[in-house]
Amino acid sequence: MSHNTFGHLFRVTTWGESHGPAIGCVVDGCPAGLRLDEADIQAFLDLRRPGTSRFVTQRREPDQAKILSGVFGDDLTEGQHGGQVTTGTPICLMIENVDQRSKDYGDIRDRYRPGHADYTYDEKYGVRDYRGGGRSSARETASRVAAGAVARAVLGEDIKIRAALVQIGEHKIDYSKWNWDETQNNPFWCPDADMAKVWETYLDEIRKSGSSVGAVIEVVAEGVPAGWGAPIYGKLDSDLAMAMMSINAVKGVEIGAGMDAASLTGETNADQMRAGNEGPRFLSNNNGGILGGISSGQPIIARFSVKPTSSILTTRQSVTRDGKDVDVMTKGRHDPCVGIRAAPVAEAMMACVLADHKLRHRGQMG
Repeated sequence: MSHNTFGHLFRVTTWGESHGPAIGCVVDGCPAGLRLDEADIQAFLDLRRPGTSRFVTQRREPDQAKILSGVFGDDLTEGQHGGQVTTGTPICLMIENVDQRSKDYGDIRDRYRPGHADYTYDEKYGVRDYRGGGRSSARETASRVAAGAVARAVLGEDIKIRAALVQIGEHKIDYSKWNWDETQNNPFWCPDADMAKVWETYLDEIRKSGSSVGAVIEVVAEGVPAGWGAPIYGKLDSDLAMAMMSINAVKGVEIGAGMDAASLTGETNADQMRAGNEGPRFLSNNNGGILGGISSGQPIIARFSVKPTSSILTTRQSVTRDGKDVDVMTKGRHDPCVGIRAAPVAEAMMACVLADHKLRHRGQMG
């Protein structure tokens, strides 16, 4: 299987399967001399970890990150930097799987689950890991979150990346009530306290019925300077779109006004400018902080939709590996809405893309 790596100068390769002994990633291209301890990575993994509420899968994984290479710290470096520092060599991160229940998937080893990658993996490779989807499982995103922690060390504290759920099913937040602090006060990463209460009742009904529902996640990066990205084939927004679309279950990505730009006029869509003390001051941000593929200095805003979890208790029509009609009901522990745990993944992918573009910009422009 190829195409397990993304990025140009800041390169991330993920490895492992949902029910294998471990998952992890290798980060190549990280500059030397950056402070990086396992605790720095763990803080972000804990945000994505399963089993944290009744609204997500009850698989009990501690998701403890281990740094196997790429950092060093003795008495001298600890005195200078306060901990381990990156050495400039590949950073290998490992997360052990400790709560696999492969027996839950025995009934579907020869059956294709509708909405999953079972059929397509089988057609392409002639073999598939039916235990939780193997490589196609959303468990792989824990590796991305770990890599994102390394990327944040590259970006530094001046760049702030945050994500929030803005829609679950048909229920959308009220943007006038947006409060970033609220995303830490409910299990949904919801910036609207009133909508979080609606989602709680709504998802309880979805969960108890054995069904699932989709969601929309918005991720914002503030503090990105103007000039990152490149025209034509190195656009910052095209790399962000690829990164977000690569997340499991994502079916749509937009930047700034996105699809709504089609309903705007030229006068409304154009982000007007006035002179400011530190360069142009933009009067709107319909372009999501990116113009011509290059960052404008405004907040970078990306949004993506996640389809409903395909593993549901409702019986669905499908076929077996040998071409016979069959009805499939997926057992096991699954999220009623995979979008709930997608916010930390969105932040990680934003961080990885920005870290890559920071290094690319430095390499080209000095």
